[in-house]
Amino acid sequence: MSDAELERRYRRLLAVYPWEHRRAYEEEMLAVLLADARPGQRRPTAADTANLIGAGLRARLRVSARGFTEPAWADAAAVTGLVVALALFALAAKALVDQLMPDPSLPPPLRSVGPDLVDWARVAGWAGIAVAALVGPRWLAAGLAWAAVAAWAVLVGPQAADNPAYVVDTLPQFALAMVAAAALTVPAPRRRAVAVLGVRRLAAVLLAVLAAASVLETARLTAPGFPELRPGDSYTSYVLYDLEAGSEVVLWLYVAGLAVAALVVLVSLVGLAPEIRRRVAVMLAPVAALALVIDSALAGWAVSTVHMGHTIPLVPAQWAMLVLVPAVTFLAGVLLVRRREETLRMVALGRDADRERPAA
Repeated sequence: MSDAELERRYRRLLAVYPWEHRRAYEEEMLAVLLADARPGQRRPTAADTANLIGAGLRARLRVSARGFTEPAWADAAAVTGLVVALALFALAAKALVDQLMPDPSLPPPLRSVGPDLVDWARVAGWAGIAVAALVGPRWLAAGLAWAAVAAWAVLVGPQAADNPAYVVDTLPQFALAMVAAAALTVPAPRRRAVAVLGVRRLAAVLLAVLAAASVLETARLTAPGFPELRPGDSYTSYVLYDLEAGSEVVLWLYVAGLAVAALVVLVSLVGLAPEIRRRVAVMLAPVAALALVIDSALAGWAVSTVHMGHTIPLVPAQWAMLVLVPAVTFLAGVLLVRRREETLRMVALGRDADRERPAA
């Protein structure tokens, strides 16, 4: 009875290993473990438990890492890296224009004094990353992207204690930079993104990204000012997130312009092969999850920070949520893609077997 119970518990520990490894080596490993057990032993020793769990997790990580070098992941990474780099270039260019052309609706004391070296470096950096991702060399694009991630950590990260609102506001862009850097690190042939997307889709994505930035900049420059009101006067302004207009029709025109740009990008990506577009969605999902968390779970904190007049620090649980939600979203997406494709593979095998089965 004790041998059977010990064997069952060892099998539970061996379940940490990937199924390919268990299929080839489980019985051999189990025989060695049982042979080394003491007479009457009913539980695995602490050393065996630690060794099996550690080795099993390392084996799973090796299998997962090999999976990301599959052609579908490489193609999806090439497309994702380029599209995100273009988006971040457009955002950096918009921020530069914000500094070069101050918001006319703001009083002079609150207007920007002009761009600094960081503003110019962001535009030049993401332009270089986009070009390198487009035509190569790919290692240069990855290196510049990781440099951008490191620059955020150095310039923005230390402000987490004194100015958490600013840090949280920049987190979605930081997450995009992380996605771009990680995607561009995946090995892929030179100009693979162009080959996968096609020239027409690539041009549509580029125009859509620039159009969205133009809409945001137009909304900023044409936002109504703050007139000096006399008693009894009224002032009307329509606001939706960062969009502001003096007319509801104009505001919805801005929204329509952004929606069309987003639809163009979405249609361009949906036109890719199913195995590629699924992986592109998995790579971008963490950024969407992070933005959703900031917009919903931290909405009350953001409003309080603005109206309290002093910094309200985030508690460790909130910081942990901001870190874990994107990571868990990505891992869940990877698992769903693998399960989906394994199901499709089994269905295809079943159909092939049905075709080969002789008629009765």
